[in-house]
Amino acid sequence: MTELFKPTCVWDLKATLGEGPVWSAKDHAIWFVDIKQQKVHRYDVAVGSHRTFHAPSPCGFIAPKRRGGFVVGCKTGLYDFDPKAETFTLLTHVEPGLPTNRLNDGFVDRHGRLWFGSMDDDEEQPTGKLYRYDARGLKVMDDDYVITNGPAVSPDGKTLYHNDTLKKVIYAFDLSDDGHLSNKRVFARLDADTPADVASPVCYAGEMEHRKAHGEGYMDGPVVDSAGNVWNSLFFGWGINCYAPDGRLLRKVRLPVSNVTKIAFGGHDLKTVYVTTAAKGLSADELKAQPLAGGLFCFEAEIPGQPQYEIEHV
Repeated sequence: MTELFKPTCVWDLKATLGEGPVWSAKDHAIWFVDIKQQKVHRYDVAVGSHRTFHAPSPCGFIAPKRRGGFVVGCKTGLYDFDPKAETFTLLTHVEPGLPTNRLNDGFVDRHGRLWFGSMDDDEEQPTGKLYRYDARGLKVMDDDYVITNGPAVSPDGKTLYHNDTLKKVIYAFDLSDDGHLSNKRVFARLDADTPADVASPVCYAGEMEHRKAHGEGYMDGPVVDSAGNVWNSLFFGWGINCYAPDGRLLRKVRLPVSNVTKIAFGGHDLKTVYVTTAAKGLSADELKAQPLAGGLFCFEAEIPGQPQYEIEHV
């Protein structure tokens, strides 16, 4: 067992942009993507073995289906992914009229609905949108994002969280049982004063110079645990912030790499946290100082996560 809140690297795969880990209790594995390398990865947590699949285009997320297999969100649309056959079958195009956009982070709620975002692949224009995908079809739920991240939903299913990465903001929405959003408001912002009890005297190689350029980093993928705490990964931020349901910063889990993208709660008790990271955006000197950048990490948490839900309608 790993030490509480002490991350260790379990797979030094050197992902360019590792993202979107999901826990599969069926095969005791973590599935995740490398967006820029157009790869889907599977890590067997019991034996440490791994396998890689090549996606048809840059892939932002992977989400399990109740009937088996996955849906993978790629630049060119949503795909049905069958790992046994190693095939990707197009389900639907999402934004054929926006060739510079791609799909980014995704999430499945307790009703089996898929939520995901799109973004400008050049990270410049506010062409990104938040989508809901279920038996009713594909629907835009929010827009005006350059980079979307999330969403994630509270344990009672009533609050949806979604990030505007460049604005360094986590938004909260009221979520109805039928999947409609309302009452958008700011849940948390980055670069606020860090409380003394979550500050750390430890400094990794190159961290101070990196922080001078990027501050506390950018809001990346959010995940909500079973107590309603929001765990938000920090790109260029050297860790993960954990916020209470009222938005207070409770804890920061630090990593020895700067670009932390998203977590997933796994293991038999959902207390083992798996973390994807990225080498994207780092200079040669920064990569030398962060040799594990792009690796898959894990640590133990006190509070378990929520179960990994599965898409119902595909």
